[in-house]
Amino acid sequence: MSETAAKATGAPAVSGDANRWKALIFIALAQLMVVLDATIVNIALPSAQTDLGISDGNRQWVVTAYALAFGGLLLFGGRIADLWGRKNAFVVGLIGFAGASALGGAATNEAMMFGARALQGAFGALLAPAALSLLAVMFTDAKERAKAFGIYGAIAGGGGAVGFILGGVLTEYMDWRWTFFVNIPFAIVAALGAYFVIREPEGGRNRNPLDIPGVLLSTLGLVALVYGFTRAESNGWGDSTTVGMFVASAVLLVAFVITEARVKAPLLPLRVVTDRNRGGIYLSLGIAIIAMFGTFLFLTYYLQIVKGFTPIKTGFAFMPMIVGMMVGSTQIGTRLMTRLPARLLMGPGFLVAAVGMLLMTQLEIGSSYASTILPAMLLLGLGMGTAFMPAMSLATLGVEPRDAGVASAMVNTSQQVGGAIGTALLNTIAASATTSYIKDHIGSATSKSQQQLVALEGQVHGYTNAIWFAVGMLVLASVIVSVLVNAGRPDTTTVTGSGEGAEQELAIPVVAH
Repeated sequence: MSETAAKATGAPAVSGDANRWKALIFIALAQLMVVLDATIVNIALPSAQTDLGISDGNRQWVVTAYALAFGGLLLFGGRIADLWGRKNAFVVGLIGFAGASALGGAATNEAMMFGARALQGAFGALLAPAALSLLAVMFTDAKERAKAFGIYGAIAGGGGAVGFILGGVLTEYMDWRWTFFVNIPFAIVAALGAYFVIREPEGGRNRNPLDIPGVLLSTLGLVALVYGFTRAESNGWGDSTTVGMFVASAVLLVAFVITEARVKAPLLPLRVVTDRNRGGIYLSLGIAIIAMFGTFLFLTYYLQIVKGFTPIKTGFAFMPMIVGMMVGSTQIGTRLMTRLPARLLMGPGFLVAAVGMLLMTQLEIGSSYASTILPAMLLLGLGMGTAFMPAMSLATLGVEPRDAGVASAMVNTSQQVGGAIGTALLNTIAASATTSYIKDHIGSATSKSQQQLVALEGQVHGYTNAIWFAVGMLVLASVIVSVLVNAGRPDTTTVTGSGEGAEQELAIPVVAH
C-alpha cells in the first residue's frame, strides 16, 4: 500500500521496495543452492572418489576445502557486501559459485576437485551474508519481515535434507558430476532475477576503508579453528597438529578482538556481537547446529548401513523433518513472531527439537522407521523451524544499515563453526562408544554372523551415545536463549540509518522492551 493511499484510508503504510516479494524468490533460490551443496556432495563423494582416484586419506578434503574457505572468509564476505552493496555482492557471489561448480563437475583429478571446492566456499562466503542482509534491509515492516524470514528460515533449515534426496537421485540415475552441474541453472536464474528485480535501499553502504589486519586475523583464526575440528575427527584430539591449530586459533581470534576494539573502521564492530540479543542468537544457533549436523550424519549412516536403505530412500526418509521445518517456520514462527517475544518461540522450539532427539536415543538395530524415526524427525523439524525463523530475523534486527552484511555473516559463521564442531565432536563420541561396546561384547560372539551383529550393535550404540550429547546441546541452546535474549515483541519504528550517505530515515524494526 502506498503512503498516499494509506493516508486516505487511515491504514498504516508498508515501507519497502515494490519488488521485494519477487526479490525474495531469487534470494531464497540462492540460499537453497548453498544449503543443498553442503549435503548433496556427501552423497556423491564415494563415486567421485573412485572416478578421480582420490585416496581415503585425502577424500576428506572434498568437504574440508569448502568448509575452510566458507568458514574462514564469511566475515570478510559480509564486510565486502557492506562495502560494494549487497546486490552487487550477491550477483558476483552467484556467478562465482556457478563457475566453481562447473569446474568441480568437470574435474579430472583430485587437485582440480579440491580447488573447485575451495572456490565454491569462497564465493559462498560472499553470497550467504549478502542474501541474509538483503532481507534485513528490504523487509522493514514487522509482519512482512516475519513472513520473509519464515520462508528463508525454512529453506536454511530444510535445504540440507533436500540435498540428500537430490544427491541420491543424481548419483544413482545420472552421474556424480551432476551434483555440481545442478548448481549452474540455480545460480543463473537467481543472478538474472536479482539483477533485474532487486532494488537495494540507498544509503546503507559502509564505505570506510577495509580493515586489512582484521581480515587477516579473522580469516586465519577461523580457518585454524575449523581445520582443528576437522582434523580432530580423523586424527584424534591429542594429535599435535590438532592441538596446534586450536592454540593458533585462540591466539589469532584474541588478537582479532583486541584489534577490532582499537581500529577506527573495524571489520567486525564489537557493537554487533556485544548486544545481548544478537550475542545470544549467535551462541544458541551455533550450539543447536552442533546437534543438527551430528543427527544428519548418524541417521544417514544408520539408515544406509544398518537398515539397508538406498541413497534415494534415505533422502526421502528425511522428508518428515523438512515438513516439520516448513510448518514450524512458516506457520508457527511467522504467525507468532509479531505477537510474542523471540525467546518464547526459540526456547520452546529448541526443547521440542530436544524431545525429537530424545526419541532417537532409543534407536536399536530393529527399530521401526514409522514408530521411532518418523515422529522424532517431525518433532526435530518442527522445533528447529520454530526456533530458526525468529533467530534469523532477530540476528539482524535493529542493526545499523552499514553493519547489516557483517551481522548476517556472523549468523553464517556461528552455523559453520557449529557444524564443524558437531561433526568432529559427535563423531569422536560415537566412535569411542562403538569401540568400547565391541570390545566388551565381541568375546561372546562365536560365529562370523554373531560378530557382524555385535559390530552393527556397536555402531548403533555409538550413534545413540552421541545423540544423547546432542540432546544436551539443544537444552543448553534453550537455556542460553532464556537467559540472554530479552527482546520483546518486534515493533515497526522509524530509525535513522547511519554511515556515509545514510542521512535519510529507514523504517527498521527495533525491539520493544
